[in-house]
Amino acid sequence: MVSRKLKEHLKQYLPMGAVRLYHALRVQGIRVSHHFFAQIHKGTTYFCPFCNGRFNRFLPDGANAAVLHQYGVIGGGYRTNCLCPACGSKDRERLLLLYLQQYTKMFTPQQPPLHVLHVAPEPQLKKLLQKLPYLHYLNADLNPGAADVQMDITAILYPDATFDAILCNHVLEHIPDDAQAMSELYRVLKPNGWAILQVPYAQGLPHTYENPHITHPADRETHFGQFDHVRIYGQDYVTRLNRAGFSVTVLTAKEAVGIENVQKLSLIADERIFVGNKLM
Repeated sequence: MVSRKLKEHLKQYLPMGAVRLYHALRVQGIRVSHHFFAQIHKGTTYFCPFCNGRFNRFLPDGANAAVLHQYGVIGGGYRTNCLCPACGSKDRERLLLLYLQQYTKMFTPQQPPLHVLHVAPEPQLKKLLQKLPYLHYLNADLNPGAADVQMDITAILYPDATFDAILCNHVLEHIPDDAQAMSELYRVLKPNGWAILQVPYAQGLPHTYENPHITHPADRETHFGQFDHVRIYGQDYVTRLNRAGFSVTVLTAKEAVGIENVQKLSLIADERIFVGNKLM
């Protein structure tokens, strides 16, 4: 969390070349730390499907904001056993991989190839999908240099019905006009296509908590749990996706991949997988 805030400050005051240098040095530091932790945490209790590593524990990650405990937010907040010590994959990234392997044809060679849009791509999943020759794989991010394509998903510069599948996880809680983003994602999805749209989610909130007047990063952290979040989604999240046109299926991690995988991969058992389908 501290490093993300620092990077935002660097963007404001330093040339982009200096920001890129900082980012490269930070990535190198992360690689060194991963090598160290991978060695000291070798074991048999947990498994990472990205690096095939086995460990006695994963590493902690996430913000320990009071509001996340107050509303019982699932899929966000501090987790003691989250990051793979070798490759850095997060619990939600490992869950997404298992879901894609078990419920989709993304890892099945086919013609014509699937056209896939991956928004704010998770690093390890991005590496894996880029290697699949039977995908037309496009990864995109709002921040320049963070992905292959710079993209604002409230104004996607691709024609209607371009993509067979969209991966957009833990993104919509960052976007002030999420209704426009949902509408754009639906627009560029092909008929009978699907999108995975995970967000931090509070089952106990009947309505999404948001306030457009809360703009200072410190205030957003207090109210929404992270300095760059603009809301906490509640039970009406599915209704919001419905309004954009999606037919939504919801599974918990334990329902989708089984309790054994939840335990072995250190997933959040009650994390929701929201799958938006474009039924035509």
